[in-house]
Amino acid sequence: MTTPSAIPPSNAIASPADDGPLSPWWLRSIAIVMLVGFGVLIAITVLAYRNAPPIPGKVVDTQGTTLFTSEDIGNGQAVFLKYGLMNNGSIWGHGAYLGPDYSAEALHRMGQDTAAALALQQFGKPVAELDAVQRAALQASVAVVLKTNRYDQANDVLTLTPAEVQAWQQQISHWTEYFKDPTRNGGLKPNLISDPTELREFSAFVSWAAWVSIANRPGEDFSYTNNFPFDPSVGNVAIPGALLWSALSLLVFLAGIAAVLLAFGKFEYLGWLSHGHTIEPRIHPGSPSPGQRALVKFFVVVALVFLFQTLIGGATAHYRADPGSFYGFQLENIFPSNLMRTWHLQSAIMWIATAYVAAALFLGNTLRREEPRALATWTHILFAAFVAVIGGSLLGEWAGISQLLGDWWFWIGNQGWEYLELGRLWQYILVVGLLVWFAMLWWVARPSKVENVEARPIVKMFFIASLSIPVFYIPALFFGAKTNFTVVDTWRFWIIHLWVEGFFEFFATTIVALALYQLGLTRRNTALRVIYLDAILYFLGGLIGTGHHWYFNGQTGFNMALSALFSVLEVVPLTLLTLDAWDFVRTTNRENQVAGKPTPIPHKWTFYFLMAVGFWNFFGAGMFGFLINLPIVSYYEVGTQLTPNHGHASMMGVFGMLAIALMVFVLRQTADDKTWPGIEKYVKMAFWGTNVGLMMMVLMSLFPSGVLQMWDVIQHGYWHARSMDYMSTPRSHLIEWLRMPGDMVFILFGAIPLVIASTKGWLGVRASSRKDMAAG
Repeated sequence: MTTPSAIPPSNAIASPADDGPLSPWWLRSIAIVMLVGFGVLIAITVLAYRNAPPIPGKVVDTQGTTLFTSEDIGNGQAVFLKYGLMNNGSIWGHGAYLGPDYSAEALHRMGQDTAAALALQQFGKPVAELDAVQRAALQASVAVVLKTNRYDQANDVLTLTPAEVQAWQQQISHWTEYFKDPTRNGGLKPNLISDPTELREFSAFVSWAAWVSIANRPGEDFSYTNNFPFDPSVGNVAIPGALLWSALSLLVFLAGIAAVLLAFGKFEYLGWLSHGHTIEPRIHPGSPSPGQRALVKFFVVVALVFLFQTLIGGATAHYRADPGSFYGFQLENIFPSNLMRTWHLQSAIMWIATAYVAAALFLGNTLRREEPRALATWTHILFAAFVAVIGGSLLGEWAGISQLLGDWWFWIGNQGWEYLELGRLWQYILVVGLLVWFAMLWWVARPSKVENVEARPIVKMFFIASLSIPVFYIPALFFGAKTNFTVVDTWRFWIIHLWVEGFFEFFATTIVALALYQLGLTRRNTALRVIYLDAILYFLGGLIGTGHHWYFNGQTGFNMALSALFSVLEVVPLTLLTLDAWDFVRTTNRENQVAGKPTPIPHKWTFYFLMAVGFWNFFGAGMFGFLINLPIVSYYEVGTQLTPNHGHASMMGVFGMLAIALMVFVLRQTADDKTWPGIEKYVKMAFWGTNVGLMMMVLMSLFPSGVLQMWDVIQHGYWHARSMDYMSTPRSHLIEWLRMPGDMVFILFGAIPLVIASTKGWLGVRASSRKDMAAG
C-alpha cells in the first residue's frame, strides 16, 4: 500500500496571479481523473463478481460420495471470522501474521499427502525411499494432479482424486491439533475450536481456499489466484505476467516522475507556502469560543485511545517473541492474540478518525465571526456518540471473539474481517455519526456563512473532502460473513485503500490547506493549487492502483496489468517531498505580524509534526510501499513482515502524525501564552518519542524481519516462511525482542506525554470556562 503526500513538494514563490481566478482546467483535470479512475475501478469490481473462484455446490470423490458442500464452505468461512482467525493468520496473504497463511498451509499439506498417496500407487514405497529421479517424477505428478481442474460448472460439482480425498481427510486432524496449543498457533486461546462440526466446516473452507490456489483457471495454465502462494513442490511458481507488468510499471513510474518534475520546473508557484508577503494570521491562540472549548475533550479521548493502541500493539508483538507466556502469565486465557490485534487495528482507526473529526469542526468554527449558539451542546452529543461507538465496538469485539454473543457475533460483536472487525450494527451507527458530523460542519461553516469571501473556494473543497469520509465508508456494508472471499476482499480494500489511504488523504490535504490559510502562511490560490494537485496526482494512480491489493485474491490478469501500471504513480508525489522540506523548516522560524508588531509563529510543534508527516510519507509510504508494490515482489512478499513494516511507517507515520499535528494545533489555539509552556514540554517530548520510537521499531525489527522472511519464502516456499516452525527459530525470536526498545520509547516518551498534554489542555479550557461564567 502506498499513501500520497499530505505535504506536496515545492520550491514555491509567490505568483503574480496568486489572488486571481485559477484556470478551469484544474477542476476539469480532477473530474477527468476521477471519472476514468472510478470507471476502471468499478469495472474491476464488477469483474470480481464474474471471475471470483467458484464455490462448488458439492465436492465428491470418484464414486460420487459427497465430502463437503458449498454450505460447509460458507459455514467454515463464518467459523474463520467468528473466532477472529483473520487476526491470527491469513487467506491468500491477507490477514494477520501471528499464525500461518491457512490457504498456504492447507495447500502444502495437500501436496504432501497427495505425494504420499501417489508414491505408494506409482512406486510401491513411501516418499522417503524414492531416489532423485523418482522424486522428480513424483513432484511432476503431484503438480499435474492438483493443477487439473475437475470442477463441472454445469452440474456445480468438484470431483477429487483418491489422493486428494486422502489429503482432505488429513486436514481435519491437523487443524484440530493446531487450535489446542497457544505456543504453536501464535497465542490463541487454548482449545479455541473443539466442536467437531466447526472443525470440519473450517477444514472445508481452507481446503477450498487451497484448491483455488492450485487448480488452473479454465482456459489458463495458472490458478485462480495467479499461482499464489509460491510453492514449487506443488507447481505454484510466479506467472509470466507478474514479471512483465512489474517491468513495464517501472517505465510508467519514470515517466510520471519526469512529467511532474517538468511541471515543477515550469510552474514555480506550485507548493504549500506563499513567500514574499507579510504573515498576518486570521486566527489567534488563547481566546477559544465555547464550541471550540467543547472540542478539546475529543483530544483527551484521542490520546487515551492512542495510548491503549500502543500498549495493545506491544502485547501483540510479544506474542511473536514468546507466544507461550506473557512474563510468566498466561495472557491468552483472557486476552488472546487475535483479540489484541483486532483491538490494535480498530483503535488506530478510531483515534485517528476522532482527531480528524474534531479538528475539522474546530477549523470550520474559525471561519465565522460568531458561532451558532447550540454548537457546544451538539458537540457534547457528538462526543458522547463517538465514545459510545469506540467503547461499545471494542467491548463487542471482545465479547464476540470470546463467544459470548451466540448468533449475534456478526452484528454487535466481531465481524472478523481485518480492519473492519467492528460489528455491523456499530458500522451503521458509525456511518450515521459521520453524517451527523458532516451536517454539523455544514451548519457551522457552509460557504454562504463564511464571511471571508476569498476563502470560500477552499471551504468548498473542504466540504467535498469531508462528505467523502462517510460516503466512502458505505462499501463496508456490502457483504456478509458467507460472501465469496474474493468479492469481500475486493470491497474490503475499497475501505482500506480508498477510504483510509485515499479520501482520508484528500481530506487531510484540505484540512492542512485550510489551517495554513487561516494562519496566514499560504494564500488562497496557493492552497487551492495544492488541493487540486494532490487530488490529481493521488487519484491518478490511487483509484486504479487500489487493485495492487488484488493481485492474488482471485482477480484475473486484467486487474494485475492495470493495477501494476497505475499503482506506481502513487509514489510520484512522495519522491518530490524533498523539494518542500526546507520550506517547513524555515516556517518554524518566521514571524507573524500582530497589531503591526512581529511575533514568532505560535505553532512550531504543529509544523514539526507536519514535517514528520512528510518524512514518513517519503520513507514509509514511498520507499517501503514501492518496495512491495510490484507484482513480482508482492508475489513473494505479501503477508510477510514487510507488510506491517510498510503499514506501521505509513499509517502511524503519515495519518497518525497528522492526527497528532491537528491535536497540537487545537491545544495551542485554545491555550493562552501563560499556560502553553506547561503543555508544550510534553508535546516536545511526544514529538521525539513517537518519531524515534517508530524509527527504532522499523529499523531494529520490522524491516530486517521482513527481509529475512521474504528470503525464506524464496528459498523454501511461502508456507514455510509463514509457519510456526520458522517463526519459532531463535533468530526470529531475537528480532522480535529487538522491537521492544522501540515500543518502550514510543509508549513512554510518545503516547504517555500526549495524554498528559491533552489532559492539561482540557483542564485549562475548563478552568477558563469557569472563570468566564463567574465573570459573566
